[in-house]
Amino acid sequence: MFLRSVALLFVLASGSLAQNTTYQNPILPGFHPDPSCIFVPERDDTFFCASSSFLVFPGIPIHASKDLQKWKLVSNVLNRPSQLPGLNTAKRATSGIWAPTLRYRDGTFYLVTTLVYDDYPKNSSARFDNLIFTSEDPYTSTAWSDPVHFEFPGYDSSPFWDDDGQVYITGTFAWEVSPGIQKLPLNIDTGEVGPTKNIWNGTGASAPEGPHLYRKDGYYYLMIAEGGTGAGHMVTMARSTSIDGPYEGHPHNPVLTNAGTTAYFQNVGHADLFQDGEGRWWAVALSVRQGSDGSYPMGRETVLTPVTWEEGEWPIFSNVSGKMSGWHIDSAPVVEDGEGSLVDSSFYGRFEPGSELGPEFVHWRFPVEGDYGISKEGSLQLRSSRANLTGSDGRSAEKEGQTFVGRRQVHSLFEFSATFDITALKREEEEAGVSVFLDQLHHYDLGIVMLPSSTKRKLSSSSNITSLAPHFRVRGITTVPAFTSSDLAVTAIPSPWIGQSITLKIQAKNITHYELSAGPLGKKAEMKTIGYGNGLGLTWGFTGVLLSVYATTNGRTGEFETFVSEWKYDGIGQVVGK
Repeated sequence: MFLRSVALLFVLASGSLAQNTTYQNPILPGFHPDPSCIFVPERDDTFFCASSSFLVFPGIPIHASKDLQKWKLVSNVLNRPSQLPGLNTAKRATSGIWAPTLRYRDGTFYLVTTLVYDDYPKNSSARFDNLIFTSEDPYTSTAWSDPVHFEFPGYDSSPFWDDDGQVYITGTFAWEVSPGIQKLPLNIDTGEVGPTKNIWNGTGASAPEGPHLYRKDGYYYLMIAEGGTGAGHMVTMARSTSIDGPYEGHPHNPVLTNAGTTAYFQNVGHADLFQDGEGRWWAVALSVRQGSDGSYPMGRETVLTPVTWEEGEWPIFSNVSGKMSGWHIDSAPVVEDGEGSLVDSSFYGRFEPGSELGPEFVHWRFPVEGDYGISKEGSLQLRSSRANLTGSDGRSAEKEGQTFVGRRQVHSLFEFSATFDITALKREEEEAGVSVFLDQLHHYDLGIVMLPSSTKRKLSSSSNITSLAPHFRVRGITTVPAFTSSDLAVTAIPSPWIGQSITLKIQAKNITHYELSAGPLGKKAEMKTIGYGNGLGLTWGFTGVLLSVYATTNGRTGEFETFVSEWKYDGIGQVVGK
């Protein structure tokens, strides 16, 4: 039995902390990897965090908090297709926006990141497009600039301002080709760069990446990720009295990891450091909550841990777990400004006529203009796409788009449902439904689809024509542990339900499986389980589950419109340990 909050015991790392604030990890649950966070006193003592978004649009979400516990989505940096047209053509789910670094300087927020075309050869100069976004108003999505591009044949680019004001970028080349952390000077206004220099190769583990530089007590501290973003993930550090090195590794590297332990939080790494208003240090990192079967469909999430960093000494990180104790931060109200809601909010949407979808709603690549709207009756209107959620090959951008909109799964245990008016479904394989979606090759769909019925009607003495009828169909596609694509369940909709609005539901009653069910609107007692999806089949890659609705003709010509109402997401509980 899972409770609403199930906590792990917290084991304090060496070092003394005056700890009297408890909080729960993850602070940004669900699909929020590669975190970068800052504290900005000039903005009413507010903390801001950015995270990776890969092929999701709008992308690069910015969350804000006054107390490191209540995090509100305030804007999306990537919010209009004209900012970055290439996102719409990138193949593979591992492509897109990688590892943003958020910094603040003299009234301006800087967001430096990389658009990665991950299907290109590792040594291709076209594989990486490095970008600088700026804003003076982080609470408004449209205030984020178009990007300034700069030349760097690598990824995980992070800016650092030296004492003399010179900006440097640290990043990494494709580590399989040329491992090691690189540094280069940058004009952050124009994108002009200088020569690149290798400054540290890490401790010898695979994939040295995710670098950040910090200046403290006469040293340049370089913090990186190593070991890959899976089970061997870790944080390591080095320091030097010169920005060019040589860099001396921390004598007790790695400084942060859960590798080789039985902790529920695994894959801890790719960290960033920042100070609060009292000058005390904190770190954020990515982590996954891994079930006993190895599954973590919620993907890579953002966790927070306190850090002791005495003058002239190396920092000491506290181990990451679900129930944490940290430096005292007074509880504060939710940030008032911004466009979205608390990261772990439940949602009940009737879609007000004349309104737009909130910043929490996302698409897979860019939405096709005109395929989404809000009707005067307060329903979400979808126009079908020819492509279904897998598309032509499960990795490519579909030229005509994919009609799909969803929100992140942000609770271990939840109920998500949406109600469909399906009267417009007429032709074979026309389908509308809900999906628990990781990417084009990893998703489970519960659709209402027009299929041949089991009965035939006789039109003449010489021909029998099979009529079409609406069916429930559960489809599953995954590459874990091997590629499969199949209909998991197909059943005709009961005749008394036809002509009624149908509610489709996805529910996580435990941390390993999703239950998919359906029934007439408002008749909870008639809900029927249609099928199940295994969370292990959604444990892959860099992203996390999106709970979504879709409409498709499954490759056939023509189109139809369907209306979605009663969108509900109820967060039931977070599982943070055994």
